[in-house]
Amino acid sequence: MAWPLLQLLLIAAPTAAGASSAMTPDGPAPWPEQFHAVLFTNLTNVSIASSGPPLRLHDLYYDWPRRRNLNLIQHQLSGDPLYDVEWNNGTTFYFDSATCRTEQFPVGVLRPGWLADGSAVYLGRETTGGFDCHVWGKAGFIVYYEDALTRRPVRWNFIDVTGIEQFVMSFEVGVVLEDDSQWQAPAHCFLDEAANKTNEDGDHVAVSNGVMDAARLFRKFAGAAAAY
Repeated sequence: MAWPLLQLLLIAAPTAAGASSAMTPDGPAPWPEQFHAVLFTNLTNVSIASSGPPLRLHDLYYDWPRRRNLNLIQHQLSGDPLYDVEWNNGTTFYFDSATCRTEQFPVGVLRPGWLADGSAVYLGRETTGGFDCHVWGKAGFIVYYEDALTRRPVRWNFIDVTGIEQFVMSFEVGVVLEDDSQWQAPAHCFLDEAANKTNEDGDHVAVSNGVMDAARLFRKFAGAAAAY
């Protein structure tokens, strides 16, 4: 007896999905042009990674069409979040309700293809947090895990002296933070720009302030990606 077409499709679909996820991909998936992700950051592995609380949550708003990126960082048991606002001209503002610091980088916001545009090395398959992942290495600095089925990022580890680990708790494609007040650096960021500004030399990543390390490292990767 001939199988109805619908039954054949239902039988074939799981097999095709399994075969697809089992194949080695050509490269890591590029980031969506706009998304909101909640990240759990763990700085406990290496003691010099941070002088502050080692556990924190990040609300990451990535907005490539507007060339901007916002990390809203909540430290454990802290009521005053830290804002990390990055612009494509290389300027980054780090501020809370009382303090502000600016930094200039030779590169702007990470491109959606910062990992996918060549030079990422496939490291194989690994299960992390219950997710079957493709694992990628980049520029000798990062190990990046993406879900083998959905291609969403699951976690990434910085393999320099900071030992930073970031875990993706949620990932919402297309979500945009439209409230411009969240992107605007406050007035106290401009009271004494000379005192607040530091320049990154492109090779050195300071580890004295773990709050800023992940942003600095990602900017370094953007520069490394441009060189490959």
